[in-house]
Amino acid sequence: MGGAVSAGEDNDELIDNLKEAQYIRTELVEQAFRAIDRADYYLEEFKDNAYKDLAWKHGNIHLSAPCIYSEVMEALDLQPGLSFLNLGSGTGYLSSMVGLILGPFGVNHGVELHSDVIEYAKQKLDFFIKTSDSFDKFEFCEPSFVIGNCLEISPDCTQYDRVYCGAGVQKEHEDYMKNLLKVGGILVMPLEEKLTKITRTGPSAWETKKILAVSFAPLIQPNHADSGKSRLVHLPPVAVRSLQDLARIAIRGTIKKIIHQEAMSKAGNGLKNPPRFKRRRVRRRRMETIVFLDKEVFASRISNPSDDNNNSEDMEDERPEEEETKPSELKPDPPVNFLREKVLSLPLPDPLKYYLLYYREK
Repeated sequence: MGGAVSAGEDNDELIDNLKEAQYIRTELVEQAFRAIDRADYYLEEFKDNAYKDLAWKHGNIHLSAPCIYSEVMEALDLQPGLSFLNLGSGTGYLSSMVGLILGPFGVNHGVELHSDVIEYAKQKLDFFIKTSDSFDKFEFCEPSFVIGNCLEISPDCTQYDRVYCGAGVQKEHEDYMKNLLKVGGILVMPLEEKLTKITRTGPSAWETKKILAVSFAPLIQPNHADSGKSRLVHLPPVAVRSLQDLARIAIRGTIKKIIHQEAMSKAGNGLKNPPRFKRRRVRRRRMETIVFLDKEVFASRISNPSDDNNNSEDMEDERPEEEETKPSELKPDPPVNFLREKVLSLPLPDPLKYYLLYYREK
């Protein structure tokens, strides 16, 4: 499933294409997609395909197409502080993007059937926290993953503000999924080959909207052949953060405000950041628009403006006129992690500095 937008050369260009095709429509969703590189969730030997608008599967590891994830993120209408349940959480890519929006006081739980995929997701989450500068630009709601069949969630579990299911839901399980929602909550799932948004408007009232024709593998039914008994899935408790955690969040927030104020003060004094070269981006493919109607797929091509106009806006070239600049010199300088620099400059013991940085690697 996928192929609705052109392939990108990197994560930013993939997001540009998703925006152009109107799969990404809000700033919050765009920021989350740009903050996490999709290629980081691929196995090394498959990373060449990371920026194509296609699903990827290797063994039990699976990623949906970017156009699907963007439609899901938009439909969930995420806000800070909400609770989120990801059924079939897989690599944790979607859960991590959601966590960037939920913030430190949200709830971010995932249920995954395969233990090897949970281990993979934990490795990817650890890599993101320890190495990505994006982690310091957001207040993150870290996902928690549990193993089990999402059709066997304990009936005494808490209900959630937002729920997503990443596998095809059979009609007989629709009510089961709905009951995982709080009143006012939103459920997004593939139902009868349509990506469907269901909003719970009251204890027994629902609004349903079909978003997109999709093709998902169906949910795996529970297997009770061994013992004949259900293996109930117990979700993590919704715990109150410790005082130590709250202090770290508050201190990091205060430092970010100071950095912002210092930047505004410099800008007010007429000091500007030195200009940086932007990458030169040329679209090499035509945009494909995919129209879904029931089970038929109609594809049309929109001509690339560069086919008709050599001065297309799709070509960005900001080299100085005075001299030719080598392609390697067009790359922007690595972004400065101002939060890290500020924390490391504080007159604090090193263990406390590293605690404020979540023990992150440089």
